[in-house]
Amino acid sequence: MKTIKVIELIGTSTQSWEDAANNAVKDAQETVSGITGVELVGQTARVENGVISEYRANLKLAFLVKDVR
Repeated sequence: MKTIKVIELIGTSTQSWEDAANNAVKDAQETVSGITGVELVGQTARVENGVISEYRANLKLAFLVKDVR
Protein backbone atom coordinates (compact mmCIF):
# COMPACT_ATOMS: atom_id res chain seq x y z
CA MET A 1 0.00 0.00 0.00
CA LYS A 2 1.25 3.50 -0.84
CA THR A 3 0.64 6.74 1.01
CA ILE A 4 0.66 10.10 -0.72
CA LYS A 5 1.34 13.39 1.04
CA VAL A 6 0.14 16.77 -0.23
CA ILE A 7 1.87 20.11 0.39
CA GLU A 8 0.91 23.60 -0.74
CA LEU A 9 3.28 25.80 -2.72
CA ILE A 10 3.28 29.16 -4.46
CA GLY A 11 5.38 29.40 -7.60
CA THR A 12 6.32 32.72 -9.17
CA SER A 13 7.27 33.95 -12.62
CA THR A 14 7.55 37.17 -14.55
CA GLN A 15 6.29 35.38 -17.70
CA SER A 16 3.02 33.47 -17.00
CA TRP A 17 0.97 31.44 -14.53
CA GLU A 18 1.98 28.25 -16.33
CA ASP A 19 5.64 29.16 -15.92
CA ALA A 20 5.02 29.96 -12.25
CA ALA A 21 3.53 26.47 -11.70
CA ASN A 22 6.43 24.84 -13.56
CA ASN A 23 8.91 26.79 -11.42
CA ALA A 24 7.25 25.55 -8.22
CA VAL A 25 7.46 21.91 -9.36
CA LYS A 26 11.04 22.33 -10.59
CA ASP A 27 12.15 23.86 -7.28
CA ALA A 28 10.25 21.29 -5.19
CA GLN A 29 11.85 18.33 -6.95
CA GLU A 30 15.23 19.43 -5.57
CA THR A 31 14.12 18.41 -2.04
CA VAL A 32 10.99 16.29 -2.57
CA SER A 33 11.23 12.90 -4.28
CA GLY A 34 8.44 10.80 -5.76
CA ILE A 35 6.27 13.69 -7.03
CA THR A 36 3.12 12.16 -8.52
CA GLY A 37 0.91 15.11 -9.38
CA VAL A 38 -0.06 18.72 -9.00
CA GLU A 39 -3.37 20.55 -8.60
CA LEU A 40 -3.59 24.22 -9.50
CA VAL A 41 -5.81 25.78 -6.83
CA GLY A 42 -5.40 29.46 -7.58
CA GLN A 43 -3.76 32.14 -9.65
CA THR A 44 -2.80 35.59 -8.42
CA ALA A 45 -0.52 38.34 -9.63
CA ARG A 46 1.44 41.28 -8.36
CA VAL A 47 0.69 44.57 -10.13
CA GLU A 48 3.04 47.53 -10.38
CA ASN A 49 2.11 50.75 -12.18
CA GLY A 50 -0.97 49.13 -13.69
CA VAL A 51 0.97 46.21 -15.22
CA ILE A 52 1.37 42.62 -14.00
CA SER A 53 4.92 42.30 -12.73
CA GLU A 54 4.76 38.81 -11.21
CA TYR A 55 2.49 35.82 -11.77
CA ARG A 56 1.81 33.52 -8.82
CA ALA A 57 0.47 29.98 -9.08
CA ASN A 58 -0.95 28.46 -5.90
CA LEU A 59 -0.78 24.68 -6.12
CA LYS A 60 -0.98 21.44 -4.20
CA LEU A 61 1.86 19.02 -4.86
CA ALA A 62 1.40 15.29 -4.25
CA PHE A 63 4.27 12.90 -3.58
CA LEU A 64 4.82 9.38 -2.32
CA VAL A 65 5.66 8.88 1.34
CA LYS A 66 8.67 6.62 1.74
CA ASP A 67 7.66 3.20 3.08
CA VAL A 68 10.01 2.31 5.94
CA ARG A 69 8.39 -0.97 6.90
